[in-house]
Amino acid sequence: MTAAWASFDDYPQERAAEFRAVIDALVDELPEGSPLGLFEQACSWDSTGHSDRAVPLYREALARGLSDVSGYRGRRAKIQLSSSLRNIGRAQEGVELLTPELNAPSDELDDAVRATLALCLSSLGRDREGLSLVLGALAPHLPRYQRSMAAYARALVTD
Repeated sequence: MTAAWASFDDYPQERAAEFRAVIDALVDELPEGSPLGLFEQACSWDSTGHSDRAVPLYREALARGLSDVSGYRGRRAKIQLSSSLRNIGRAQEGVELLTPELNAPSDELDDAVRATLALCLSSLGRDREGLSLVLGALAPHLPRYQRSMAAYARALVTD
């Protein structure tokens, strides 16, 4: 699977179906209904511009216990599902799915959670909340001004 994804850029948009076929063939090697396989198929549809086809696959992967099999992939699925929901005009569902992730155990996906949630919020006209999340995520990475940027981020959403 890693090699297939590493080759993704070798498939221009007009060959997207070929890439999805590669992923499907690898998924066929897994037990039927595997949440890992459903996740990979969702990713392949999503990455080739078909958020609408990805959404039900992400949902099914999560429903079949993806987070229990791989907490990291489960979190990725929530991020990617939220992004796909936003892409198909259902940003509120993305907000509802990702908001609890703000309190999940920290990992390398924290900033992606915040960035995707910010996009969903912006799609709902809640730009100040989104900007607050993005500034809060950015602040720890700055060489200076971390404290002040974090304070500005909080000030955007407090009275």
